[in-house]
Amino acid sequence: MTQKVQIIIDGKTVDLPVLEASNGLNVVDVRELISEGIYTYDPGFLSTAACDSSVTYIDGDNGVLLYRGYPIEQLANQSSHLEVCFLLLNGELPSQTQLSSFEQEIQSRMPVDDHLQHIFEGFTEHSHPMSMLCAAVGGLASLYHDGLDIYNADHRRETALNLIAKIPTLAAMTYRKTKGEAFLAPDPSLNYAENFLHMCFGKEGERPNVSPTIAHAVDQIFILHADHEQNASTSTVRMAGSTEANPYAVMSAGIAALWGPSHGGANEAVLDMLGEIADESRIEEYVEKAKDKDDPFRLMGFGHRVYKNFDPRATVMQESCHAVLNELGVDDPLLRIAQKLERIAREQDYFIERKLYPNIDFYSGITLKAIGIPTSMFTAIFTLGRMPGWITHWDEMLSAPFKIARPRQLFLGPGKRDYTDIKIRNVDENLRSH
Repeated sequence: MTQKVQIIIDGKTVDLPVLEASNGLNVVDVRELISEGIYTYDPGFLSTAACDSSVTYIDGDNGVLLYRGYPIEQLANQSSHLEVCFLLLNGELPSQTQLSSFEQEIQSRMPVDDHLQHIFEGFTEHSHPMSMLCAAVGGLASLYHDGLDIYNADHRRETALNLIAKIPTLAAMTYRKTKGEAFLAPDPSLNYAENFLHMCFGKEGERPNVSPTIAHAVDQIFILHADHEQNASTSTVRMAGSTEANPYAVMSAGIAALWGPSHGGANEAVLDMLGEIADESRIEEYVEKAKDKDDPFRLMGFGHRVYKNFDPRATVMQESCHAVLNELGVDDPLLRIAQKLERIAREQDYFIERKLYPNIDFYSGITLKAIGIPTSMFTAIFTLGRMPGWITHWDEMLSAPFKIARPRQLFLGPGKRDYTDIKIRNVDENLRSH
């Protein structure tokens, strides 16, 4: 029997169907309310399903994150980022032949056109990497515009391959620009994560020398960030895509949304917090400040808005983070502070009772810091990881009938009023001033 919800509007009963989810909460279909002259009100869309999707499922209460049904822990520990990209795009894990072919398709598309590289000449070494990445990805539209039919599945697939292939190259270019160093081309002998690290840190004319431990950690960061359901940037991609815009412009819109400190800048905020604490001797002082509800200081990288008990991505990243720290043996004051904070959060009742566990941003921020990546690059790396998720949602939306996004509003401004001549307004102002 189909469930329904009844609401009463001015004495009239309206039946609203309940749509059943394959996992998680069902939703009430409120589309017919417009015929009754009423909208729903949900600031931030916290209780609204704006689309249906079969890509990613999150159960925040139980710490579950599934890509196409596969637990994130299994994928991060047993898979590779490009295999996860294939899974997201196609809905199923690849065979070895399919994966090898997919990896070759990505590898062949990693180089960036010489003309597009000139876009970086418009930036200085002090430009934020996200500003450069926004411009560079949007600029790809100038190269791949003619002949792109967003309703053609083959064209969309080519776009997906192109974006996944070029985003590590472009991200590495933003890093090299901030360092004032010449760009390095991708190396066909390296895998996806190794190529990104080599293009960031390699030396012109020298053979690639990338640590397997660090490459594995970075690949895991990409996997753990590949998708996260209908978050702010993914919803931005869907909204921009609903206008039938060029996909490279659509992804640029997603990058702009991710740039926000409340979204993609969370791991950067972890390093800012560690910098504020500055010394191990001040940790207890700052922990007490964090416990004081009247103090504005907050421990960044602990707890999560979605995951109420634990972040499944953090459990994977913790081991990888420690492996990187052990291999590098770095003696960094901020990393020592982070490690002590981690122990406190896992041992003190205050943190345990409030589910203030270290989350993915805490461990990824520490890992990237240890590798030597500046905090300004953190969100660019998040962008690199999230690209396949954005593309998958864009492709999913275009694969079925959809409507252009058009949120409604609760209007609280003035009603209709007549225009008055500016001379009269000046007289009125003079009278009020006297």
